[in-house]
Amino acid sequence: MVCGGFACSRNALCALNVVYVLVGLLLIGVAAWGKGFGIVSSIHIIGGVIAVGFFLLLIAIVGLIGAIHHHQVMLFFYMIILGLVFIFQFGVSCSCLAINRTRQEGLFSSTWPILSNKTKTELEKNLDCCGLLNSTADFQTFQAEFVVCPAKCKTLLGKDPRAKCLTCGEKMLQHSDEALKILGGVGLFFSFTEILGVWLAMRYRNQKDPRANPSAFL
Repeated sequence: MVCGGFACSRNALCALNVVYVLVGLLLIGVAAWGKGFGIVSSIHIIGGVIAVGFFLLLIAIVGLIGAIHHHQVMLFFYMIILGLVFIFQFGVSCSCLAINRTRQEGLFSSTWPILSNKTKTELEKNLDCCGLLNSTADFQTFQAEFVVCPAKCKTLLGKDPRAKCLTCGEKMLQHSDEALKILGGVGLFFSFTEILGVWLAMRYRNQKDPRANPSAFL
């Protein structure tokens, strides 16, 4: 059955925005959980995830209120913002799916020098690795980072002949392909739900409330 009635369009738009509210709360909760358990303590990473979750939560609340009250202005701004989010998210998702291993190495190499020492230390400790990419990075820089590396694998070198300390770049590249595909796929899926939200809001705005005065404007 086609959802063409006023009540059906309103309920579908409300349900979609409830999902967005839950996703926004989930992002904020995951960031707080990661901070509380010490997985990532960088204020920039935590702040970025919380900002994305809060922004999505704000958009969802605007859409939810607009859908409940059939508010023309709120629905209009909801459509515009959600359309811009779709364009940005669609581009980022396609980029994630298109990045190959060579580009990933270049991205790691350009990002590693600008990371704070605290963030580098956390990565080395959590991933049990030292430095970025010994084969591509400057050898003196790699040696300087290896001296202060807090990874457990470093303490085993010389004690266990089978011990090996991989670089963080090698470890991240082992999982980056899968992570980028998952991230790109999930982002692409949600981008199409945003198009659905824009279409529902546009359709809902142009429908007359059967409970309203028949002589009133849309």
